[in-house]
Amino acid sequence: MEALRAACLTLPGVSPQAQHAIAEREATLTKPAGSLGQLEELTAWLGGWQQRATPQLEHVQVLVFAGNHGVVAQGVSPWPQDVTAQMVGNFRHGGAAVNQLARVAEATLSVIPVADLRPTADFTTAPAMTVPEFLAAARTGYDAVPQHCDLLCVGEMGIGNTTAAAALAATLFHGDSLLWAGRGTGLDEDGVRHKARVIDTARALHAHSLTNPLEAARHVGGYELAALLGAVLAARHAHIPVLLDGYVCTAAVAPLGCLNQQGLAHTWLAHCSAETGHAKLAAALGLSPLLALGLRLGEASGAALAIPLVRAALAYHTGMATFAQAAVSERI
Repeated sequence: MEALRAACLTLPGVSPQAQHAIAEREATLTKPAGSLGQLEELTAWLGGWQQRATPQLEHVQVLVFAGNHGVVAQGVSPWPQDVTAQMVGNFRHGGAAVNQLARVAEATLSVIPVADLRPTADFTTAPAMTVPEFLAAARTGYDAVPQHCDLLCVGEMGIGNTTAAAALAATLFHGDSLLWAGRGTGLDEDGVRHKARVIDTARALHAHSLTNPLEAARHVGGYELAALLGAVLAARHAHIPVLLDGYVCTAAVAPLGCLNQQGLAHTWLAHCSAETGHAKLAAALGLSPLLALGLRLGEASGAALAIPLVRAALAYHTGMATFAQAAVSERI
């Protein structure tokens, strides 16, 4: 755990040289300064973390991590746990929503079952994972990131994982559990209240262990959440910018943001989901979403949807004529 903590604290930074070169070209393009808003910020973000004055998007990878949760025994989801494995099969056969979105975005999609889909312990009675289990899951995510990758998109699949996400968010940022617990895959109001009570039970049980963000992730998180943390950490070490998906994904990487003020600087939140607590969690981590489409599917769907926006930002920046090339008069 200390080695993982050290890896979270010792992180490479953005390239100011690349960002300066991007800004210099931006100033010469045939448009008013700042007129393309966040698209301009996306280009600088992409090139700065790739450490390239001319960013590229030849290799875009979508990683979906799947895991199961012992807390499902507490009735926190209307769906049976075997749906996780069934959906992994659906991803592999190309039948899920993210398969279609990744194809449209010209991205490679990989799905990775973590811990062979063995459920974590029920975190209302014991820590979700032992130290070796947590570290192995984080290593699975770390090792899944290809070295030759221009942009990484991360997401998840796991029945019960919005309960883990809400428990981790509540642990790290406090407040009433009901503020963090949402409908997940279709709970009614009574189900949401029950989910909050389950989270309260877990918070009380593990209160002595929840001051350390990594220990909080081990106690009330999940295998796929730990893998997401590992993947985003690996991307940082490899200078790869990352698009984060929804609530579960944001909660999974929150420990990195808590341990290191700049820990999530290489990430961009693809969207703000409809899940209760996501907007609050994003604000707590200083993340601003690109999209707000009312999504709550998970499986990297929102991250995949944001890829074409990044492609558009790169296309205008590299393809537009300069004032000199187009013989257009500049501002007086």
